[in-house]
Amino acid sequence: MAQTAIDIDIDEIIERYPGKPEYLIFLLQDIQAAFNYISPEALTLVCDHTGVPESQAYAVATFYNSFSLEPKGENIVHVCLGTACHLKGSGLIAENLMRKLGLDGPGTTEDLKYTVETVNCLGACALAPVAVVNGEYQPKVTSPKLMKTVQKLGDE
Repeated sequence: MAQTAIDIDIDEIIERYPGKPEYLIFLLQDIQAAFNYISPEALTLVCDHTGVPESQAYAVATFYNSFSLEPKGENIVHVCLGTACHLKGSGLIAENLMRKLGLDGPGTTEDLKYTVETVNCLGACALAPVAVVNGEYQPKVTSPKLMKTVQKLGDE
C-alpha cells in the first residue's frame, strides 16, 4: 500500500524522536505545527511509537489549548473577548467576521481557509479591541479593518 504525503510527513516527524513516553508532547507539538491539528491517525502512530496508551495521549491533547484534534484553517484568527476588548465592541467584531465567513460561531470554514476562535484574553488590553491573525496582533481593530486583513489573506 502506497503512503500518502501526509503519512510520510508524520513518519518523518516521528522518526526524529526516540520511542519513549517522555517524547509524547514534543511529537504532538511538531505534528500540530505541521498540520494545524492532530488527526486520529497521527495520534495512533505517536502512541505506537512512544508506547503511551491512546487514552493518555488523548488526555494530554485535550488538556492543552495549543493542541487541536479538529482540522484548522490555513489562516487562524483569534478575537479577544476579555473585559477591555468586550467593552470596546470585540463581541460584535467577532460576530461580523464569523457571519461574513459563513460561520455560525467560532470554528473553521468548510474550505479550511479560515479558523476563527474567541479567547478570554490576549494580554494586550491597551490595544483593545485586539485580534491576532496568523500570530500578528491587530491593535484597535474594527470590523472593516479585520475583514480587510482576512480578505488579503484569501487573495494570497
